[in-house]
Amino acid sequence: MSLESVLFYFFAAISIVTSILVISSKNPVLSALSLILNFAGLAGVYLTLYAQFIAVVQVIVYAGAIMVLFLFVIMLIRPEAERNYFQERKSFKMLTIGIGVIVLGQLMFLIISGTSMFTSGGHSEQSLEVGTVERIGWELMTSYLLPFEAIGFLLLAASIGAMVLAKKKFE
Repeated sequence: MSLESVLFYFFAAISIVTSILVISSKNPVLSALSLILNFAGLAGVYLTLYAQFIAVVQVIVYAGAIMVLFLFVIMLIRPEAERNYFQERKSFKMLTIGIGVIVLGQLMFLIISGTSMFTSGGHSEQSLEVGTVERIGWELMTSYLLPFEAIGFLLLAASIGAMVLAKKKFE
């Protein structure tokens, strides 16, 4: 077994364990911290799959920005004061457990029936360049320049709108 496949399975195991911790933890702060570790494990999986850009975006955007936002929201809403939704509705809890078991069964079927990506002889040079920063930057600046600029203007307009709304509330 190569180092690449060992690292892939290591990061995949981290992602699986931390995803279980996210949904099974009673404390929402620990659940959010487990989600940050899950994002780091997924970034490691992306690196082993030669998708460097997606790995970096996973860490910077999700583990950095989005999770800080989640932690602020968790701290502000005081989840200990909220009522437990599943204690009042036992049938809903059984329904969600049933759906989870069905989805897990489907995933296990796909994993068992699929072929391993590590059994093939090697990767072609073109497939190794698909997820690199250079290739994504080249595609953004050539093939997708107009949508890229449109999203930039849309984000600029949303930022200006948020500042205008925030300024009115303070005055």
